[in-house]
Amino acid sequence: MSKIDLDLQGEIATLTLNNPDKLNAINRAMWQQLSEQVSHLSADPEIRCIVLRGAGDQAFAAGGDLEEFVTGRATLEQAIDYHGEVAKALNAIADCPHPTVALISGACIGGGLEIAGVCDFRIAGESARFGAPINRLGFSMYPGEMEGLLRLLGPTVVKEILLEGRIMHAREAYEKGLLTRVVADSEVIDEAYATARRICAGAPLVAGWHKQWIRRLLDGKPLTDAEKAESFAFLDTEDYKEGLAAFLEKRKPVFKAR
Repeated sequence: MSKIDLDLQGEIATLTLNNPDKLNAINRAMWQQLSEQVSHLSADPEIRCIVLRGAGDQAFAAGGDLEEFVTGRATLEQAIDYHGEVAKALNAIADCPHPTVALISGACIGGGLEIAGVCDFRIAGESARFGAPINRLGFSMYPGEMEGLLRLLGPTVVKEILLEGRIMHAREAYEKGLLTRVVADSEVIDEAYATARRICAGAPLVAGWHKQWIRRLLDGKPLTDAEKAESFAFLDTEDYKEGLAAFLEKRKPVFKAR
């Protein structure tokens, strides 16, 4: 049965795309579950990092479930409704206040590439492969789904991915800015969770603020005086006082997201 599995290990939540009989191809129900799970985790102050991965080691996700398209995306009304669900899930990941890490083994194609593209980190095994060869299937990428890849990669690389429909291996994907890092296949799980633990060692409110300000600065508009003042909200937090005290006392800080 295809589904999104949730596993909680302390401050780290793992969401697994689980449809191994179809290389974790994502159907409508899985998009809906992904949106719901990420939204739920976003509201949980105990969570400090979310890892997204595919079941097994053959694929992160090999795209959308094409068999479903025949009946579930056959008309304009169905297509708008279907891709509205996809965009909702991608936006939930992009807007998540907690840092997100894509743990990528094997195929990361189409919808899988879209999910990875809106995560904050992408850690891939060296045999992973990436692309969106939908030009050979006769349909285009929905603009609401293209947006995350365009923001990440810029128009030149997105054109290469979509117009050529070529599959890239991990090293090339890294060189083009798609990946955070590439490691040996045998090390990808350890590296992804080591990344998550490094994130969790920092102040969680600060992680959320850094994500917020990076997105804000990318829109190109000058900061207002009110926004400049808002950037110092950390001054009133317990975690700021704890971080400074721990540094001065030469001990490990204990952050409480307060």
